[in-house]
Amino acid sequence: MATINKRPSGKWQATVRYQGRSSSKSFTKRVDAIKWAREAELQAERGMITQRKGGMSDKCTLSFALAKYRDTVAPTHRSGDREQRCIDAMLKHHQRFTRLRLDTLTVADVSKWRDERLQKVAASTVVRELTLLQGAVGHALDAGAVNVVQQVKRPRVDDRRELRLQAGEWQRLMQACDQDRNKLLRPLLVLAVETAMRRGELLTMQWRHVDLQRCTALLPKTKNGHARTVPLSPVAVDFLSALSRNDDHVFPLSGDCVQQGFERLRRRAQVQDLRFHDLRHEALSRLVERGLSLIEVQQVSGHRTLQMLQRYVHLQTADIVAKLHAAE
Repeated sequence: MATINKRPSGKWQATVRYQGRSSSKSFTKRVDAIKWAREAELQAERGMITQRKGGMSDKCTLSFALAKYRDTVAPTHRSGDREQRCIDAMLKHHQRFTRLRLDTLTVADVSKWRDERLQKVAASTVVRELTLLQGAVGHALDAGAVNVVQQVKRPRVDDRRELRLQAGEWQRLMQACDQDRNKLLRPLLVLAVETAMRRGELLTMQWRHVDLQRCTALLPKTKNGHARTVPLSPVAVDFLSALSRNDDHVFPLSGDCVQQGFERLRRRAQVQDLRFHDLRHEALSRLVERGLSLIEVQQVSGHRTLQMLQRYVHLQTADIVAKLHAAE
């Protein structure tokens, strides 16, 4: 397969790829590039194509493309730090794959790597990595060049969870907080359950956006890009009132610090299979159980559609049974 691209120098580069091998050459005139490409395609079909010595430098490897994307593009994204950590992990643990050259990279190469990753990590993780890979390759290729990563089929992701805190688990988590050296973890968990904020929203919340008189907290930037004002319950107001204001942020903690701290609490409290994000599920379900309508809960959560909200609301069957019997 031949591609003709105009280089920044003004020259025309013809590239012919055939069964994982490639050959390229630059010309002053486009017509000469097309003519050479046709001849090269004929040679390729006869098995005569060879890789041009010194044609492409090591800078055209997948690892170089990933590193360049990490340093120049990822920092401009809202979740850039997370993307940078992911790329660092890929460069460290997948060197055999990232040593492949962009000019010989095939759909089969990426698909094989995808299948190997699926044996070790969740499908959602593989999808995120493929998205980063596609962005890095696309950023490194010339305009109009084919990005083979884009042609790789993504695995199906079903990350819905119906986990709710069971009897005694919240109390054990609070006891674990009292024993932990990080005294911000207890108010952080309480605010998570009382406000249904995401971890990132809690960590970016600033005191100048908190109004304890009106019992509200403004979130200028959220996951879906829309600002929202979160109502604060009496419990949330009490905990916020007790916190010091030595920093602009309500919770001056990093994401890694919270993740590691939450794992300590979970193990200490002997709570199985619980993630910090599950507290958002718990919070939204509790709001419905308190009698708020789905529209009201949607305003708290910031979901753009009720369909997305319903993925997070999981009512306790025992509570529904109690209401049914109370109505008789």
